[in-house]
Amino acid sequence: MSPVSLALSHMPRTFVGRGVMLAVLSALGFSAKAIFVKLAYRYQVDPVTLLTLRMLFALPFFMWMAWTAEKGGTLPQFGRRTWGKLFLLGIGGYYLSSIFDFIGLQYISSALERLVLYLYPTFVLIFSAIFLHKRISRQAMGALLLCYAGIGLAVAHDWQHASEGPDVLLGVAWVAACAVTYALYLVGAGELVKQIGPLQMAAWAGMISTLGVVAHFLVTQDLGQLVQPMPVYFYGLLMGIFSTVLPVLLMNQAMEMIGASRMAMVSTLGPVMTLLMGWVILGEAMSSQQLIGAALVLGGVMWVNHKPKTAA
Repeated sequence: MSPVSLALSHMPRTFVGRGVMLAVLSALGFSAKAIFVKLAYRYQVDPVTLLTLRMLFALPFFMWMAWTAEKGGTLPQFGRRTWGKLFLLGIGGYYLSSIFDFIGLQYISSALERLVLYLYPTFVLIFSAIFLHKRISRQAMGALLLCYAGIGLAVAHDWQHASEGPDVLLGVAWVAACAVTYALYLVGAGELVKQIGPLQMAAWAGMISTLGVVAHFLVTQDLGQLVQPMPVYFYGLLMGIFSTVLPVLLMNQAMEMIGASRMAMVSTLGPVMTLLMGWVILGEAMSSQQLIGAALVLGGVMWVNHKPKTAA
């Protein structure tokens, strides 16, 4: 039994309940990335090299996922249009959003980065309404506003501190670009995953994005940069498995069950998870204001999973 199948067997029996639980686990994996990055940066590794190590460690798992999905290792019989969409999503979603995020983190704090990055659910709703003609319900807007109120409270003190730096606007712009490209990926992937399945989607988009990251490294860095202290490889491996492969697979499974918009809103748990892990693992301070923000985000996520009663 696969890890995802085993996890599903212990989850809520309702289809939406399972999808939301998968989305929560995906958010946990993605949120751990910031912790691994901070630990690795203690060894003076540059962002592009660290991102390259992350994707190289993830690549064998993406290849295994593609082979498993085909049950024999042959290339899937996708049409040109499907391959084109996969290429655009892999480059425009995984690769560009990761590069934009890592560049932005050079100028702003991780807390401010989390706040700006989690604007992407808003972009998902807007893009879904524009390109897919999906109506934005009042419940979705209310839950989203509640989540953002919590995120704003959780990082308000870091926002004021970071705004004193001269390069903050530049960093915010880079991370905002990351949020836009990631939202576009979610919108495109939400429809494509229904056609080719979550395993194929995660595997091929991941492999294509890895090619983009490696090409970026070869153009901008020296090969000698790949020689790093052992802890950097360790954190790169952790990012490759627990913050890339598993959350991507879980995310695609969740999108297949609950859709891109709801998946995006559940993922707003990410900043709260990062704050908690930073407190436990890195010894970062946590204020009462941040805890109130966490409670609001949890309330928003619960609202996402609430199905309103229909009139008899």
